[in-house]
Amino acid sequence: MIIKNLKDLEKFINSELASKIQKSVIENNEFLIEVNESDLIDVVRFLKSNEKCKFRQLIDIVGVDYPEHEKRFELVYLFLSHENNIRIKLSIKFQSDQNIDSITKIFPSANWMEREVFDMYGIKFKNHPDLRRILTDYGFKGHPLRKDFPLTGFNEVRYSEKEKKSYL
Repeated sequence: MIIKNLKDLEKFINSELASKIQKSVIENNEFLIEVNESDLIDVVRFLKSNEKCKFRQLIDIVGVDYPEHEKRFELVYLFLSHENNIRIKLSIKFQSDQNIDSITKIFPSANWMEREVFDMYGIKFKNHPDLRRILTDYGFKGHPLRKDFPLTGFNEVRYSEKEKKSYL
């Protein structure tokens, strides 16, 4: 089977990964597959190494917070196949206390993206080589993109024009 479009890709992936795919949908010319967090590593390896898929570039990892859902968080991974000129979105949903497997061994560029998701949402990644804050200060409390984060933050910061620096 030669993959020429999203329909071909959907058929191929659903046949090869039938037991791991919870949901697959093509909407607005975008292909999204939803998998269980325990199958993440296997599916990512397949997407990258399979000769028909060839999703060899990780474009982004995005976190989403749904505080009213049973599985509060969702991670969306966006991959690109240069050879097929096709993108795919991979989604996993999980609870706030779960640790997600890091994909840095498969895609080294995931290092910074996972650190950003950790910093902004507090989502922890198992086996990550350097999981620490990347966008906020090391002493920063909380995770700014969580829906329960206060809009004004925890500390009021004032800037001194005279001394050209900020104070708590």
